Amino acid sequence: MVQVRPMRADARRNYERLLTIAVEAFAEHGEGASLDDIAKRAGVGSGTLYRHFPTRQALLEAAYLDRVEAIAARADELAAELPPGEALGEWLYELGAGLTRMRGLKALLGPAVTDSGSLVNTACGDSVKAAAGRLVRAAQEEGTLRRDVEPVDVLRLAHGVATASELADGEGRHIRRYLTLLMEGLAAGRR
Repeated sequence: MVQVRPMRADARRNYERLLTIAVEAFAEHGEGASLDDIAKRAGVGSGTLYRHFPTRQALLEAAYLDRVEAIAARADELAAELPPGEALGEWLYELGAGLTRMRGLKALLGPAVTDSGSLVNTACGDSVKAAAGRLVRAAQEEGTLRRDVEPVDVLRLAHGVATASELADGEGRHIRRYLTLLMEGLAAGRR
């Protein structure tokens, strides 16, 4: 069994500072934010950044893991508060708004829903896939969502709605309208 040594205090500070700056940089510039600039703004060398985060994907996942977990947990909160179809619609709205607000998040979850019907095997992808699955199944059991809709379909469509809304005005103000149109199209009894 491999033992993982705890980080030294200075390494932990560098790690946390890199994450804080990465979230800011991804929000400003999207997933294409300069990694060298992130390291510089965090007051560390590029080698330190790559030691903690060997790839851009690793940095994106670490920067957004808490936010993705919160979005996934929100699915269960909404399921406890609202009827299943409404819970799914509201969760998709919150997911879409998050994708628009946190530009790097869209880059992280976008590729995750393109892998032949399943999310990329990451903590971020797994939690969102599971949340979508619970909401989709509940809405189907309630009879408000078509039976042929898969959770990955809903995630792909939510990603598309966020993108379309962003294209419409640059700020995502049309998400609610576009999601209403989408949910009407996915309603049970429609073909």
